[in-house]
Amino acid sequence: MNVNTAPKEKTPDSKVELVTKLSSVDMHDLCDATTLAIENGGGFGWVDVPERDIMQRFWEGVMAMPLRHLFVARLDGTICGTAQLVMHSDNNAAQSHAAQIMSVFVAPWARGHHLGKRLLHSIEHHARKEGLKVLNLDVRATQKGAIGLFENEGYVRYAEHPYYAHIHGDPVKGYFYFKEIEPKK
Repeated sequence: MNVNTAPKEKTPDSKVELVTKLSSVDMHDLCDATTLAIENGGGFGWVDVPERDIMQRFWEGVMAMPLRHLFVARLDGTICGTAQLVMHSDNNAAQSHAAQIMSVFVAPWARGHHLGKRLLHSIEHHARKEGLKVLNLDVRATQKGAIGLFENEGYVRYAEHPYYAHIHGDPVKGYFYFKEIEPKK
C-alpha cells in the first residue's frame, strides 16, 4: 500500500468585500499592492510609482467620495487588489442607469486565485442592487490580462482610442467596454 504522507498545502483564504473604511494595516497593504501593480504595468493612470504619501492620499480621497465604492480583494487577510464602482451624480439623470468601473487590479503575487473575476462579480451584484443596468470601463491595450478578464466576463468592446495614454513618450491605444447587467426586456 502506497500512502502519501506529505502534508497538504493549505488553500489560501480569499475574499472580496466592499469597504467603507480602511485600517492603517489595510492602507499599508493597499499601497503595497498598488505599488506592485504599477511596477507590473497596471497603474490605472500612474506610470511610475508615486511617493507613498501621495498614494495614501489618493486612497483616502477615494474613501472620502460618496459616489465611489471601493471593493478590495484579500488573500489570507491581506489586501491584494481593488476595483471601484463610480456612480453618476444626482444631476446626471440621463446616465443614472450606468456606472463606471475603475482601478481594477490584482497584485502579481496574488494572481491565479480568480480574484479579478470575483471583484467584477461583486461590483456587478452591488450595481444590480443599486438599480443600475449598464457598467462601463476602459483599459490600456497593454493590459492583456485585464482585457482577457473583461472580455471573458461579457464586457463588449465598443471603441478604441489610438492615443488613450502616453507611456514614457509613446502613445498607447485604449479600449472602451460596456456590459448590460440588467438586459432590456
